[in-house]
Amino acid sequence: MQTLLQILYRDEFLVVVNKPAGMLVHRSWLDKHETVFVMQTLRDQIGQLVYPVHRLDRPTSGVLLFALSSEVARLLSLAFETHQVQKTYLAVVRGIIGSGRIDYPLKPRLDKIADKFANADKPPENAITDYQVLATTEQPFVSCRRFATSRYSLVRLTPITGRKHQLRRHMKHIFHPIVGDTTHGDKVQNRAITANVGTQRLLLHAHRLDFEHPITGEPLSIAAPLDDAFGQVMAAFAWENWQDLTEQMP
Repeated sequence: MQTLLQILYRDEFLVVVNKPAGMLVHRSWLDKHETVFVMQTLRDQIGQLVYPVHRLDRPTSGVLLFALSSEVARLLSLAFETHQVQKTYLAVVRGIIGSGRIDYPLKPRLDKIADKFANADKPPENAITDYQVLATTEQPFVSCRRFATSRYSLVRLTPITGRKHQLRRHMKHIFHPIVGDTTHGDKVQNRAITANVGTQRLLLHAHRLDFEHPITGEPLSIAAPLDDAFGQVMAAFAWENWQDLTEQMP
């Protein structure tokens, strides 16, 4: 049975979908065995070519924007490059956190295959992330031998720059890794969430995209609902009012 993507917005110029966690945006020689991709699935679903203008990591869910022509793709790509698009993410992180800004340069991460011939000695690039706490919880299960309980925070993340794996690497840098992150996260915490809540996915979701329509100039704010696995964590932590929390933030 073919996967159907949730379409959040569509007109004659662009289309926005809610990308499922675990789904690649497009074909990649990094995973030759994968057969289902957002780009090809959306093309078949709407019956026309689509043009990607940004990306989400495979384990990340949420708002993903495509153009429906090469010219609109050029305009949208320019908007991303000139920071005229605001991306807002939701994440569950280890520990109790406040709000602030992470200004920490990141060294480019190269893929062994895709970046085989790239310069491995590139200096760190400027990288900035704003974070705001929305809710916190203390759960009655052990994830660390030193403590009888486990603490988590729901945060809103706003990347000011767009480096590879920026949010995941920045949260690791301040010792509040995103739950479910198998590369930059805390394996012990990940196992605790799986055992006590029942979900294994990366708890990072591209919640909202705010930008100006490239043709009409209309301001667009497009939000993606959480999937069942993420919602299971929200219910377990009594964060069902997360949407109200996000609307209260500036």
